[in-house]
Amino acid sequence: MAWYDEAVFYHIYPLGLTGAPKQNDYGEPVHRLNTLLPWIDHLKRLGFTALYIGPLFQSVGHGYETTDYRVLDSRLGTNEDLKNFVAACHGAGLRVIFDGVFNHTGRDFFAFKDLQAHREGSQYRDWYCNVNFWGNNEYNDGFSYENWGGYNLLVKLNQRNPAVRDYICDVICFWVREFDVDGIRLDAADVLDFEFMKALRRTADEVKPDFWLMGEVIHGDYSRWANENTLHSVTNYALHKALYSGHNDHNYFEIAHTVQRTNGLVPAHIKLYNFVDNHDVERIHTKLMNKAHYLPTHVLLYTLPGIPSVYYGSEFGIEGRKERGSDDSLRPYIDLKDHAGDYDQNPCTSLIAALGKIHRDWNGELVWGDYRQLALTTQQYAFARGRLIVMVNNSDGEAWINVEASAPAYVGLLTGRRIESGGGRLNVNLPGCGGDIFAPDDGTLRVETPARAETPAKPEKKPESPKKTAPEKKPEPPKTKPAAPKPETKPAEKTEAPRPEAVEIPDIPYDLMTVEQLQAVILKKMANNGPVTDRMRQDVVENIWHNSLVNWANSFR
Repeated sequence: MAWYDEAVFYHIYPLGLTGAPKQNDYGEPVHRLNTLLPWIDHLKRLGFTALYIGPLFQSVGHGYETTDYRVLDSRLGTNEDLKNFVAACHGAGLRVIFDGVFNHTGRDFFAFKDLQAHREGSQYRDWYCNVNFWGNNEYNDGFSYENWGGYNLLVKLNQRNPAVRDYICDVICFWVREFDVDGIRLDAADVLDFEFMKALRRTADEVKPDFWLMGEVIHGDYSRWANENTLHSVTNYALHKALYSGHNDHNYFEIAHTVQRTNGLVPAHIKLYNFVDNHDVERIHTKLMNKAHYLPTHVLLYTLPGIPSVYYGSEFGIEGRKERGSDDSLRPYIDLKDHAGDYDQNPCTSLIAALGKIHRDWNGELVWGDYRQLALTTQQYAFARGRLIVMVNNSDGEAWINVEASAPAYVGLLTGRRIESGGGRLNVNLPGCGGDIFAPDDGTLRVETPARAETPAKPEKKPESPKKTAPEKKPEPPKTKPAAPKPETKPAEKTEAPRPEAVEIPDIPYDLMTVEQLQAVILKKMANNGPVTDRMRQDVVENIWHNSLVNWANSFR
């Protein structure tokens, strides 16, 4: 059994959490990474066993426009700081994975600078995709090139070039030698070349036992990326979407359908990376229309098949929404000392701690236990994971759930209440917006510190997490006056997805199709496989990224 199969991840975006400046002047290193050392005890206290941190390496802005893969971003410190940070995590029993931004580089990367200087004569002209010396761009380079997401700041690497593959594989070996990293989250994995990913997997298998490769994949058949030849796991965006919209719409059928569909595509020994928010999407406390749904949402996150992950700050119930095209509010500076009382006073924090303990104590069931659906309505959902029985309720009022049971009695691991079963059935009354995890009890099971099961909404006295900025040359970010809480805003109205027959599909390669044509292709392929629900249509129309749609269309068998 590999360490990552049993892991509970904590996700840190370090440039944001440390309050680093938005732009890098490439000046003297500022040792902000050291300010994260106290967070290691915080992670242990909440039951996390692994840390995903990144991006980390030298870049000019948000971190995904890499300048140097072998040097820690000078806004965070030095390589020695990163080496010591990973060693401290390992000393506390935490595994560490880095962000691997290998699909593209920044414009300050040495190969691109050489291309600018020597043009057709550059030895790195084939390191990038579709370089056209007859073209131009907004930077007036005198040539054009393929980018990621329409941003010429992100120059797409030619992953089919053996020199590029060798260089990136050497980077992975360097990260292991220099920092003793335990794995890599591959940025934009859904547009990486498959032969390139196979080369990375071969390197991973050689460089360190149980070295983990997890890829960022939005849509499609996840088994195309997560298998024995390419990656060990991918991001489970399908479940992420279902977890918040299934609660907002009071529709547990969406969540159950997503789990069944994913289980049908991905073998049981491959654990997907589950999450409810991250550095690219709005905070779960912002997305949930009823904040009390924080409890059932996280009960499902920790108990459904997969590897659970919590994004920094969401254990405190902070808010964060995309505003005017900016992700800044999703990536705030947080002073841990401001949350010293949350372990006892914030029900969000105590819930995460309780779920972490349950996952540790019952990892045999929650990691390898079979998933069996026991009861399902729009507002109540129950399933088994091995010997455990999980129940959640998204209605505002209490509800009775009656399911088959094999043990004579069960204890709620979140509430500590003991319920006897009769006639092979377990009959449980759940409070509104509640949930619990029931373990078989022979009379000896005790729950020492049950979590609050009523409503882990963010305490009224806590303001929204403020955006703070650290001074340029000091490692300790200053405390500033918290921003006032933002008023609730009405959620945006849903966009109606087009019907498959509404757009004419030309007989041309997917790469040459428009976004609308690709959406029509995907909807048509879905229809060939079975009924297409409104939610499935919505997923398609909300994806406007051309490369992602091309990969999604190609994923159908």
